[in-house]
Amino acid sequence: MILNKTTNTTIDIKITLADTFFKRFKGLMLKKDFEGGLLFTDFKDSSIHTQFMRFEIEAYFLDENKTIFEKTSLKPWKFYKPKKQAKFILETKKDKLKLKMGDSLDFI
Repeated sequence: MILNKTTNTTIDIKITLADTFFKRFKGLMLKKDFEGGLLFTDFKDSSIHTQFMRFEIEAYFLDENKTIFEKTSLKPWKFYKPKKQAKFILETKKDKLKLKMGDSLDFI
């Protein structure tokens, strides 16, 4: 579940933590569909890709305070590098969440 502290609302979505090398490596590759959110942590580079993915995603780049500073939508087989290093990256299916730049989040 996501708590949007900016709007004081909760979003009922299952968040899976990708906090190991294997979980980050696998990500959403080869999945036919995905209804939850994937939260990446403990990475060295916040560039992402959609190689071997079957659907369009939305990626939210968060700072150390879990505030969204950049977001993008990516079709399969694309690469993206944010303008600055993220502390967390949240990936969801495109148009699943209506989060905005500057929103401060917490994951519960």
